[in-house]
Amino acid sequence: MVSRSNRLWLIALLAGLVAAFAPLAAQAPAPVRLSFADAVRLASGEVPVVALATLRTTEADARVRQARAALLPSAAVGAFWLNRTFNSRSIGISFPGVPELIGPFNNYDARVGASQTLFDWSSVKHVRAAGAQADGSRAERGVTVEASVLTTAIAYVRAVRAQAVVGARQSDSAIAAELVGLAEAQRAAGVSPAIDVTRARAQLARAQGLLLVAKNQLDRGRIDVTRALGLDPATPLAFSDSLAPSLGAADVSVQRDSAVGAALANRPELRAELARTAAARQIGSAIRAERLPRIELAGDYGVNGPTAPRSIATRDITLQVSVPILDGFRREARLDEQDAVVRESQVREADLRRQIAAEVDAALLDLGSAEAQQLVAREELRLAESELSQARERFKAGVAGNIDVITAQAGLVRARDTEIDARFAAATARVSLARAAGVAKTLH
Repeated sequence: MVSRSNRLWLIALLAGLVAAFAPLAAQAPAPVRLSFADAVRLASGEVPVVALATLRTTEADARVRQARAALLPSAAVGAFWLNRTFNSRSIGISFPGVPELIGPFNNYDARVGASQTLFDWSSVKHVRAAGAQADGSRAERGVTVEASVLTTAIAYVRAVRAQAVVGARQSDSAIAAELVGLAEAQRAAGVSPAIDVTRARAQLARAQGLLLVAKNQLDRGRIDVTRALGLDPATPLAFSDSLAPSLGAADVSVQRDSAVGAALANRPELRAELARTAAARQIGSAIRAERLPRIELAGDYGVNGPTAPRSIATRDITLQVSVPILDGFRREARLDEQDAVVRESQVREADLRRQIAAEVDAALLDLGSAEAQQLVAREELRLAESELSQARERFKAGVAGNIDVITAQAGLVRARDTEIDARFAAATARVSLARAAGVAKTLH
């Protein structure tokens, strides 16, 4: 039995903890339950970084329309009233009867003008280049989405790991409290020395300290998840998933060739680089097309006269052909620049393909290693639990002191941490493999 003094000590300790956390519990709002799939969905489209990337794609689409405007008709209307005088001698008029000062006189003019490009191959190429740049912007948005999902998924997995550690530390504290009671009972029965009680209480204090640290890590994990999702850090979250074997699963093969092939087809970074190469080529073609003639049709129609009632209709039609001859070799220099941009993009593309394959290989290695670690960790945990059970039975039987129990409990703490770390490593490896394959959005 537990002595009266020790019962009072335990009751006082529990009462102090309840009193410390009661005001927080009374004021805290209901937590928001968040699953891993919900976090991935939110990270794919409702976070600030993705919203900014979406705006950049809108800007790129607008630039396509701006480039296309060079090929579309333009029109304008205008009118003016003029009252002026001028010196006839200043413009070379020096005839008898012509006064030196002419005016003042009025001139009213109102007209409509329009123009249409009939042929401008350079502008056509510029439109195509802008379209390729818009494709690249959309691919860059995909890069942002994948990175956002990766950040959120890793933050969620870390928070769930902290949640598992809190559960383990709570179990450790419960075992430590039970061992305190057992030591007190053994001491009261006269079969255990006082040092066993002291050791048990010290172990309980350590377990409670580790529990406080674990709870702090869980709170930090909640903050990291809210930050990744663009939420208020004070938002209370409750994670509905655990470090289960299904956490971090995605639509990706674990076969190396299939995973690399999927990564090369899905990775938005590669699509963005290919779009940059296409845009650079189109810009080079547009520069070369500047050597071709440009044909434009323009005209205007309006009324003109000294007074509005006396105005008469006037018009003009212009068909203009312009052929560039020489621009100080600026065009050739721009072509050299674009050729260098194309070659630079090709080098980045080749290196990116190798990087993608390396990332897939690394993720597969991590996943295989984590799965093997889980098997070892589960066996280690089973043996640690068995060791603690046997040590406790020996202590109850009075054939050994509780130093063996304390040692076995410390081993159980390490085994639990190792098993949690193995599950965490496996979940992280699954997330990394999905990101390497370019399918992080399919995480569930």
